[in-house]
Amino acid sequence: MRKRFTRPTQVIHKGQAVSGAYLVTDGQLRVFTYTPQGSEATLYFIRPGETCVLALNCLFNDLRYPVWIESDADTAVDIIPGPLYRRLFECESAVQDLTVKALSTLVFRLMDELEQIHTCNLDQRLANFLLSNASAQGVLQMTQQELAGHLGTTREVVARLMQGFVAQGLVSTRRGAVTVVDTVGLARVVNPSDCIF
Repeated sequence: MRKRFTRPTQVIHKGQAVSGAYLVTDGQLRVFTYTPQGSEATLYFIRPGETCVLALNCLFNDLRYPVWIESDADTAVDIIPGPLYRRLFECESAVQDLTVKALSTLVFRLMDELEQIHTCNLDQRLANFLLSNASAQGVLQMTQQELAGHLGTTREVVARLMQGFVAQGLVSTRRGAVTVVDTVGLARVVNPSDCIF
């Protein structure tokens, strides 16, 4: 079953029963949680061709979904009913491969995020996020509030850091978007020995 979601639309909420495997065919889903201070913090993105391993875990172990998912762009998702996905997993190597790939991708992304949280300060994490998520033209269509949600901080902190990046000529900003102006300079903000981007 194909569903389409505009940006931003809540797709799954914490505690919801999961009806199937979610395979993104277009756009992007954002998996997030809330910090003790009530700020959103992105855990990872689900991009085209990927599925959510947390949803698969819920399917195979009869659990409720542990966090939230929302569309991060206009997104198309194919939902494969849980009983059918489990049957396909038993006999179809393509489904087995997709499941293992989803698990290994999630582990890599979460390990990278944990490394950044523990070894990078917030300006390094922001620079890393901009470099990793801007389009080929260097544009990231995102508000400072959304950036704060991804990094698990406040809009005010992101605004202060962004002002510093603008003053250094690293980025330019406009309402709802950031453009990377100096990729090399922004990359220098990220300490290559401590942070991978």
